[in-house]
Amino acid sequence: MSFLPAGKANYKARIERAELLVQRHPSARQVLEFFVPIAKFQKEFMEQLPKLLGKRAIVPASGNVRAELPVSALAAYFRKFLSLIESVGPAPLSAHAKQFREHGEAEQAKTLTEFWKTGLQEADTADPLTEFLARAFLQPYAEFMVAALLPPALPMTVCRCPRCNALPVLGVLRIEGDGGKRFLQCSFCSQEWEFRRILCAHCGEDKEQKLPVYVAEQFPQVRVECCETCKYFLRTIDLTRDGHAVPLVDDLAAIPLTLWAHENGYTRMQGNLMGS
Repeated sequence: MSFLPAGKANYKARIERAELLVQRHPSARQVLEFFVPIAKFQKEFMEQLPKLLGKRAIVPASGNVRAELPVSALAAYFRKFLSLIESVGPAPLSAHAKQFREHGEAEQAKTLTEFWKTGLQEADTADPLTEFLARAFLQPYAEFMVAALLPPALPMTVCRCPRCNALPVLGVLRIEGDGGKRFLQCSFCSQEWEFRRILCAHCGEDKEQKLPVYVAEQFPQVRVECCETCKYFLRTIDLTRDGHAVPLVDDLAAIPLTLWAHENGYTRMQGNLMGS
């Protein structure tokens, strides 16, 4: 079982893909236009992390990615992020970011630390607005950390991220030989690990007749992989159909596919950053 080697997150590619898909998919315009300034912030944040962390070890001695969060080193950038969301976010999120900024650094540090320890390990959340703020801000730090780690040995197919134990947000089919190899992508640190083609990532169903796949003409590179046993679905970006796709971004644009899946009784294993 293989683990795709971690590399520096390519935020430039994410930004450029989002700007392109805005023109192709008007139904996703609002989501993608909101995503672009967030991705630009994340790009700047990741580039500044070596300076912010100074001589601090990137990886904890225990090897546990979620062991410690250097909140004090990141605090100023989090306040900057909250100000950004106040200015560009939809009204409810903007108001929440303003209120959260006024809570003070102690409350902000507590929220970020709690999310760092347990965030995205379950699909449901009681406070989606706060989760969005913590998730969007901490994602570059999580990606930065795991890029410093050697790939783990995976003795078997695993349904959660081998790095941070978060649920997968989507699947990725990457070209290999005459076909494609399937990976799952983590909803938090964005790492990918190999996963069997015919297997439900939620319940383990492996009967092909129970695992229908749907593709819409509007999104030929996006597969909706459903399970009739548990009624969960996973969206998979098929790079064998479109090698220019950027999985995290193409997933954001596929709003009609989410609506279709919900109307047909399927639940997503883990939502993406924008809930689309």
